[in-house]
Amino acid sequence: MPRLYIGLMSGTSLDGVDGVLVNFEGQRPEVLSHQSKPFDTSLKHSLLELNTPADNELHRAALAANHLVRVYADTVQALFKASGRQAKEVHAIGAHGQTVRHQPGAFDGTGYTLQLNNPSLLAELTGIDVVADFRSRDVAAGGQGAPLVPLFHRHMFAHDTQTLGVLNLGGIANLSVLPPAGDAQGFDCGPGNALLDHWCQQHTGQPFDNDGAWARSGQVIAPLLQALLDEPFLHQAPPKSTGRDLFNPTWLAKQLQDFASASPVDVQATLTEFTARACVADVHRHAPEATELLVCGGGALNGWLMTRLQSGLPQLKVVSTAERGLPPLQVEATAFAWLARQTMRRLPGNAPKVTGAQGARILGGVFPA
Repeated sequence: MPRLYIGLMSGTSLDGVDGVLVNFEGQRPEVLSHQSKPFDTSLKHSLLELNTPADNELHRAALAANHLVRVYADTVQALFKASGRQAKEVHAIGAHGQTVRHQPGAFDGTGYTLQLNNPSLLAELTGIDVVADFRSRDVAAGGQGAPLVPLFHRHMFAHDTQTLGVLNLGGIANLSVLPPAGDAQGFDCGPGNALLDHWCQQHTGQPFDNDGAWARSGQVIAPLLQALLDEPFLHQAPPKSTGRDLFNPTWLAKQLQDFASASPVDVQATLTEFTARACVADVHRHAPEATELLVCGGGALNGWLMTRLQSGLPQLKVVSTAERGLPPLQVEATAFAWLARQTMRRLPGNAPKVTGAQGARILGGVFPA
């Protein structure tokens, strides 16, 4: 049986796809190739629009899913070209899809989580078995369906004698707590890059605040920061998860109603501080004994955000996951390669103490090539 898997991840940042080709032959996963494909403007716009109700959603969602999967397929081909490997060597692709709605437990007691995807098309285009729809089974079992990465974080980063935190700063921030003994814990902290990228795009035309330089040049608006930190989600006890359903431009506009005269650069500084403070508070609450915080996702490349995290956590070391052998933009894609492997081996992929599900479940559906 081949030991190679592909993981494809397009997160709430809506910037594009990260793909990895992973060898699971050894004790630790080995990334043989990492490729990124950006979303074109039309796809990014379509996905962003589908995060909120509008007309003709079913039609637009189906076409956006097809468009997304073609980017996935291009990423797979780029992985093969860079690595010299072939489709026949890969056991399966783990394709997360693009989350556009996340409402676990809502409305009817079960709720739903919706990731746009067309795994049948991806299997057709690549000739490889595809594992997709990872979150729904956990939601069906009473869980949040997120975060799903803590089990992988334990597998990849856990220390024999020390408690570690792993903070993923994608569009949304989520924290895994890895004690040396016992189960991993994890939950969503609040916004990661979603609000920062939106505000930066709106006011500078740039897709993100490179290294946090723009935020660094501004001043934090204390009353606005406090208003942001009063968001009820931040004070809920885990298990909890969130997404663009909550932290979106409409939510931000409401928070800014009393700050219409604020300078855009000062708002960016405040949003960066908000992201950092929300994460810092959760580390203090749930991982006070941690000695190190490993940071992954695009936010790990934001030097000013990393500085603000370290400032709020002087008792521990804040570093990129690159220092532990896995670059920050590869972590989530590798996690979904690992989750696909769990599925193909008929092993659980969720952590009930993390998601609140009634028990461990085999996640995802398999779409044979």
